[in-house]
Amino acid sequence: MCSAHATVRGLLGEIVARTGNGRDIIVDMEAGLEHLSRGTGKHVSLIVAVVEPYFRSLETGRRVKELAQELGVANVVGLANKVRDEDDRRAIGQFCAAHGLPLVGEIPYDPTLAEAERAGQPPIDSSPAGPAVTAIRALADTLVGEKGSH
Repeated sequence: MCSAHATVRGLLGEIVARTGNGRDIIVDMEAGLEHLSRGTGKHVSLIVAVVEPYFRSLETGRRVKELAQELGVANVVGLANKVRDEDDRRAIGQFCAAHGLPLVGEIPYDPTLAEAERAGQPPIDSSPAGPAVTAIRALADTLVGEKGSH
């Protein structure tokens, strides 16, 4: 196993062991499947698979669910990202429903995110009332409110 993945897996295990179930620990892992295939997410209780309205992204979300379940993570939900219109929403919704990946939220396409990136600023500072930041805040409230119910 790659030493970086082993280190992250060990660190997450240690954090979970020391903090117990009373705290939420959020880890933003790189896109793709490698971290799951190497067991990096072994100690998590919920995985949010971010999917975009493109076939490769949706397929990756499906594989994330499969690999997470192989690791023993039963709680896997989808998050629709970069949704531009009703066609995007429908495509993501239908794919996720067909593959048993419940959607927990939606982040709209937001050009202010690219502007913030170019300026080297966090979106929450650059455009705190922007549509994506607003949706992310609502998602955080949803996830904290539903903790343990997935």
